[in-house]
Amino acid sequence: MEIIFLTIILGATILLAVYIGKIFKHKQEEAVAGEDEEEEQIQEEKEAPASKPKKKVVDRKSKEKVPTFQHPWLLTSLKGHSGRVLDMDISPNGKHLASCGEDRTVLVWSIKDFTGKEHKCLRCNVEFDHGLFVKWSPDSKAFVVQKAVQNCTEVYKMSKKVDGSLGDFSVAVTFPAKHQTDIIGMGISATGKFIATCSDATDLIVWSLKGEVLARLDTVHNLTYCCLVSPCGRFVATSGFTPDVKVWEVKFSRAGEFEKVSRAFDLTGHSSGVYSFSFSADSGRMATVSKDGTWKVFDTAVEFSKGQDPTVIMSGSYSWDSSLPSSITLSPDGRVVALSQDKSLAFYSVQTGLCAGTLADVHTEQIRRVIFSSDSSLVVTAGDRHVRVFHNVPGMRIQIQDLKAALKKNITNSAAKERIEKQIETHEAALKEIEA
Repeated sequence: MEIIFLTIILGATILLAVYIGKIFKHKQEEAVAGEDEEEEQIQEEKEAPASKPKKKVVDRKSKEKVPTFQHPWLLTSLKGHSGRVLDMDISPNGKHLASCGEDRTVLVWSIKDFTGKEHKCLRCNVEFDHGLFVKWSPDSKAFVVQKAVQNCTEVYKMSKKVDGSLGDFSVAVTFPAKHQTDIIGMGISATGKFIATCSDATDLIVWSLKGEVLARLDTVHNLTYCCLVSPCGRFVATSGFTPDVKVWEVKFSRAGEFEKVSRAFDLTGHSSGVYSFSFSADSGRMATVSKDGTWKVFDTAVEFSKGQDPTVIMSGSYSWDSSLPSSITLSPDGRVVALSQDKSLAFYSVQTGLCAGTLADVHTEQIRRVIFSSDSSLVVTAGDRHVRVFHNVPGMRIQIQDLKAALKKNITNSAAKERIEKQIETHEAALKEIEA
């Protein structure tokens, strides 16, 4: 009996020892697992910061891959817009360049700073919209913006701040939205008497500076591609699907009262639609580029009231795909035309019709605007977020050729000969410095 009782006690003791051992072992395994998880978490936290520098290195490398445009003719690049630049205009006093872009701003640059390393600009915000076109007023104290979304015209005054510096912008006038389709052109007359806007659906409106409609015309182009006001402030012209450029005269009385808009003359000679056209500084010449693969320069200093028609001074062809839109700009001095298509730019001599130089991949996107400085020495382009300023090297070469031709004609006139020789020497030295 005692043996049986002792056996039971011994068995129970062994079972209890085994049970306690299992419980202790399970807790130990949980503790080890917890320590392993903590170590893994600590290891992940240590590795996490180390991965960030790798991302930064990748970003830095990707930034380094972005090409920087370089060319011997390039004077500088203006960087300030965060969106694509759509239009530009140089003020009549020659002091400022205004550029508008998809970033809802108009930036005003100082032209005298173009030769420096830093290019400061004044920022004018276009609220809840962005500008398609920008044009300076004749007094250079205001500019006109054609708004994209609202499809209306707005005049901004540029005043001085309290400290006396420029940069205080305010809306002076907002025109009513009259056009039903997209605007393809806008301009202000040099006389300050009218503003013209035109839609792609042949709707041309002549406005007073107060936003009153003076006249409304049908361009009869079927589709209108381009609309400009002449530098002399007397004409407004349009081109489009038809193979001509229509030029109207906006007439005012001697007292300054609006009278009428009447057809002055047409530019004819192309066999297909005219993509674009341009005026010289004195409005005495006009250049056109057409879908037929040619460009032309016309003498428009004619007495159209007496029945005189413009005549073609020079006609040339371009090698690009004529089915794609091209743009043309005539230099103020009338010596050079600049043609642009996509990202490329080509210069042609008005005197010979030959190509005088080309620029490829000027921007990362399609070139939207090409303008010359008032003295024809600079060419300014816009396409992406940057504005590029070039020396007009083709124009300089053509000017040297013209001076040498003039020198032969004045070989017996010692005073004229000496003056021309000095001009040739100055231009050749400047050209050599740029191309070096």
